[in-house]
Amino acid sequence: MGADLVTGADVAAAADLLEGVARRTPLEHSRALAERVGGPVHLKCENLQHTGSFKFRGAYVRLSRLTPEERARGVVAASAGNHAQGVALAARMLGIAVTVFMPESAPLPKVAATRGYGAEARLVGVDLTAALAAATAHAEATGAVMIHPFDHPDVIAGQGTVGAELLEQCPDVATVVVCTGGGGLVSGVAAAVRARRPEVRIVAVQAEGAAAFPASLAAGHPVPLSGLTTMADGIAVGAPSDLTLAHVRDLVDEVRTVGEEDLSRALLFCLERAKLVVEPAGVAAVAAVLAEPEAFPPPVVAVVSGGNVDPVLLLKVVQHGMAAAGRYLRLRLSVPDRPGSLAAVLAVLAEGGANVLEVEHERTSTRLDLGQVEVFVVLETRGPDHARTVVAALAGAGFAVSEG
Repeated sequence: MGADLVTGADVAAAADLLEGVARRTPLEHSRALAERVGGPVHLKCENLQHTGSFKFRGAYVRLSRLTPEERARGVVAASAGNHAQGVALAARMLGIAVTVFMPESAPLPKVAATRGYGAEARLVGVDLTAALAAATAHAEATGAVMIHPFDHPDVIAGQGTVGAELLEQCPDVATVVVCTGGGGLVSGVAAAVRARRPEVRIVAVQAEGAAAFPASLAAGHPVPLSGLTTMADGIAVGAPSDLTLAHVRDLVDEVRTVGEEDLSRALLFCLERAKLVVEPAGVAAVAAVLAEPEAFPPPVVAVVSGGNVDPVLLLKVVQHGMAAAGRYLRLRLSVPDRPGSLAAVLAVLAEGGANVLEVEHERTSTRLDLGQVEVFVVLETRGPDHARTVVAALAGAGFAVSEG
């Protein structure tokens, strides 16, 4: 790979273009994460950027550098949502017509927001790979300029302004953790940080079901994934580009992966402890720190890259995160089939402070003895310790209890 890397000077020039255009997003200290890590941990809140993600930075820089002739032809992009919104808003600011191809599975709020910024949004295919192919074909057929979500130096330099800002906000940072899909953000952040603080450790974090970088780094060239299985649509990218792979290879210290439960737990953590609404892709860096806090020397800055979460998905993820954190407890109890048995169960649960969410009866199961009924309950608890106390209380009251 002979790709020229984006430099600190490139990022500084991009920052000049974005002055007064992009928001300088806050750096929020997280006491809860700091207690786990053993030193300061800060969240770089790009979920509070225009359009709800860092993508606006790179899109604006790329579009602002188009020639008048290129602007007249219009632009086209492909995105699961955040890049689409960033391009759409930047194009509106600069007076450029834009068409965006999005996967059919793109969250409806992201589609609606993209159209709200004035873009023509077309839904095609099942994933970003199909949308990229459709956008490329559109560019070839119409002459519109393709605005790639990560495979361009201007885009990378624009995203790198996140890194330049966090260095100013946390001058003594030792570790920077970045959510990573195609690699545009981590490439730009790494370029900015390496130029001024080469000793800082930089960690890229991918979803396990969409981790294209490990195999690509091992092979020395982009290796497409055979499939993508993650709720984190914003980082569900089948392969890096030669350009972003070169940046990660030369500038990033480590690529880590996080599972779906890690993402759920981190999203819930951000809601409860940081008071931040973050999408699954945007919380990957926090998920990595939560999963293995000792692996990140402080002071740590974790980039929270986006907050455009579908409310339906948010509900599911919160429920899943609460289950993963031991906040939901599912129990089956065998009790006598006579009046008052259910009331006795509920009395034990009430005394133990467990909130009953669901109750079901089963009388016909072959598992049951004659004269017995199975009660299935879903409970909300305060965590694993409380759940164990509730189970012990039920067993102590004489009920046969099993989880599941």
